Amino acid sequence: MAADDQTPTGMAGRYATALFELASESNAVDTVLGDLDRFGALLDESEDLRRLVNSPVFSSEDQLAAVTAVLERAGITGISANFIRLVAKNRRLFAIKRIIIGFRALVAQSRGELTAEVTVAEPLSEARMQDVKSTLREITSKDVKIDVKVDPKIIGGIIVQLGSRMVDASVRTKLSAIQHAMKEVR
Repeated sequence: MAADDQTPTGMAGRYATALFELASESNAVDTVLGDLDRFGALLDESEDLRRLVNSPVFSSEDQLAAVTAVLERAGITGISANFIRLVAKNRRLFAIKRIIIGFRALVAQSRGELTAEVTVAEPLSEARMQDVKSTLREITSKDVKIDVKVDPKIIGGIIVQLGSRMVDASVRTKLSAIQHAMKEVR
């Protein structure tokens, strides 16, 4: 698994890059990252907020007013709040999740880190998490941040995605391959 370039592209990439440059100049990268993570968590938790962000029915004024209230309530201020309000004003709020992902990628890239998406059937113990991290560090020769997703449908095993590369060692995939091989034998 070679290290892939995870630099954000497109409109979301341009916004993420602009925010990263502004945060870097202001020595506020960690603060902005924390604020964006909090806003991303709010999006994940609230169906109403996702509807506001994704629906073209709401005017930019409505989105701006609602997002301002959410930011104030969440305690998100400064560069992060101004940026999210600018995104709302420019009618680009629908891309905020991709912008957040792009910003995280830029932060990781600046720190020499990679992010791997790891899918498992049940939560990983701390020891198992360290095993996965050290294995990925050996393979990539870089620090790897792990984003764990739990999906019981994979039955067991692990799926690791690092950039555009994926290793699927899930029980579900193995069973599917056996089932396919059995059909070939008949």
